Amino acid sequence: MATPRQLSESYWAAECRRDIDAVLQHYHEDAVYEDGSGRYEGHAAIRSFYEASAAAYPGLEVTIVRDITSGEVGALEFHAVLIDPSGARNVVRGVNLVVVRDGRFVSVRSYEDPLMPGSALHALD
Repeated sequence: MATPRQLSESYWAAECRRDIDAVLQHYHEDAVYEDGSGRYEGHAAIRSFYEASAAAYPGLEVTIVRDITSGEVGALEFHAVLIDPSGARNVVRGVNLVVVRDGRFVSVRSYEDPLMPGSALHALD
């Protein structure tokens, strides 16, 4: 059975490829994704969120900085670079709080700092 970190690594790899079908395979049908833009419940709503994100930022790079896991619950700090259609790189840092059941997400709650224009994560350290 996948740990919250293992599932998150696989999920972020799919999201970085912008493979929405693969992203959804990481979620239960009735799962919930939440962030500062709203709450998305079920595959149809979650798909719409990821499709809009991929359209706005066709490129994505994610690095997990650290994780704290207790059973099926995890907190994963991440650094990400969102790349817009013009190629501009925007850095965001945040934490995903995840709940996993049977190897898939029940819920993901993403807390993110505002986007920062930049070209390298090391500038944040």
